Amino acid sequence: MLCGGPAVAFDVKEQPEGRAAPIESFKSVTDALKMGVQGLVSGDKPGAVRALQFAATKGNVAAQWKLGRMYANGDGVEQDDYKAFQYFSAIANTNPEEARGTMKAGVVAKAFVQLGSYFLDGIPGSPVKPNPARAHEMFYYAASFFGDADAQYNVGRMYLDGANGRKDVRQAARWLNLAAEKGHGHAQAVLGQMLFNGQDGMPRQAPLGLSWMYMARQTADPAKDNWIIEMTLKAESVSSDDERKLAGTYVRRQTKPASASALFTNPFRGQ
Repeated sequence: MLCGGPAVAFDVKEQPEGRAAPIESFKSVTDALKMGVQGLVSGDKPGAVRALQFAATKGNVAAQWKLGRMYANGDGVEQDDYKAFQYFSAIANTNPEEARGTMKAGVVAKAFVQLGSYFLDGIPGSPVKPNPARAHEMFYYAASFFGDADAQYNVGRMYLDGANGRKDVRQAARWLNLAAEKGHGHAQAVLGQMLFNGQDGMPRQAPLGLSWMYMARQTADPAKDNWIIEMTLKAESVSSDDERKLAGTYVRRQTKPASASALFTNPFRGQ
């Protein structure tokens, strides 16, 4: 839990422009959502926005999330990260303790992750300034309370990079491992590289590291994740035949949870 409780984790009082006075009214949130989806499917983005705004003013998480993503990506609206931030904040502020495992909880967790990204880099020309400590809070809450893989990956990366002023390879490995076991490709790749090379006191586990890279490569998008493919090929080229064979065995048997559990207990015991 965040200090002070998740319900008071944010000080954002502003609401996105247009939410207080939607252009149209609808009989119900359900009708508004239906019209919003129809507008998105048919290409009527302005109509979709009006309908989603109505649902968002009623606190509908799905509408708030979709509008947040639309403003973040400039999809049918003028791109505006601060408006996106406000929609994501509305989700996180009003639903921080949603029961884990529900579809709604998944959306709330992603809202925390989006907020963490905004706090990490800041939003130029807005009140949201770079704040690594706040970013860590957002990622950590989604990672621990909701078990979100993206959040766990981001917590791991922050520890690995020292982005919050504290580099901790052991903690990085633990959080990356949690995300990797959920099939998070980037976490698998980064963890695999750490294990393959050995890093800052972490024992080198070449076959296990290479197996994580193999799994990451299986789901990598060549257009976006070429670094995973290149990293795996490079590791493969300097591996021995035995290391490659053992890595392949790990992948085939899907022994990553058991192997990783042993790794992240024994090497750090007593340290």
